[in-house]
Amino acid sequence: MNKLFKSYLILWAVLFAVFQVVAFALVRLTGQTLFTPSFWCGYILIDLSLLGDLICGYFALKEENAHKAFYSISLLYTAYIGLVLTFVVGGLCMLLPFLPFWLGGVLCAVVLGINIAALVKNAAAIDIVEEVDHKVQGKTLFIRSLTADAELLLTLARSEEAKVQCHKVYEAIRYSDPMSDDSLAALENDISLRFAHLREAVETDDPAQMKQLADEMLLLLKERNKRVQLLKG
Repeated sequence: MNKLFKSYLILWAVLFAVFQVVAFALVRLTGQTLFTPSFWCGYILIDLSLLGDLICGYFALKEENAHKAFYSISLLYTAYIGLVLTFVVGGLCMLLPFLPFWLGGVLCAVVLGINIAALVKNAAAIDIVEEVDHKVQGKTLFIRSLTADAELLLTLARSEEAKVQCHKVYEAIRYSDPMSDDSLAALENDISLRFAHLREAVETDDPAQMKQLADEMLLLLKERNKRVQLLKG
């Protein structure tokens, strides 16, 4: 259990305890016969909503992964909106003893159904977004990895010529289209191979070899970007 959920649990427990006090003690001060079937409908509805809010809070705040935690916050927000709606409708059922039992039951059932439907829809949307995000990360892995390698290569360049060639390659990679495709595998393998040779040339400080390999990489990257654009079109 992480610290964020522990804090949430404490706040939830305080809210739950306050509601119980209000439901069974303070509301008696009105002098009305409050413990009617309609009262119990509202009371059970609010308790169920509070329990659902706790469950949503657990799933939303237990994530250690920053991206997943960010997506899951929307689930908590939906549960919060549903809780507010539940307090309004459930509170009316509890405070209006003359309300027919069937009407209180229908109102509570409708609100509960709306809350559940909204939470299910939100959870499904989160799964879809996570799946898309996972696919995008996989599709952009080549350029992201190559950019990191090119940035590291800049720190290895000693001579002025090496710095110029490495910076030229780094900029070309950095501004390349990040998306990839299985059909680009052969071309990307060629780029990776040229980059490995470029690194060897930088380490041995071979100006002629560095320039040749850098120019070849620029051409290959340009060709890759063209193919990516064709795949998107």
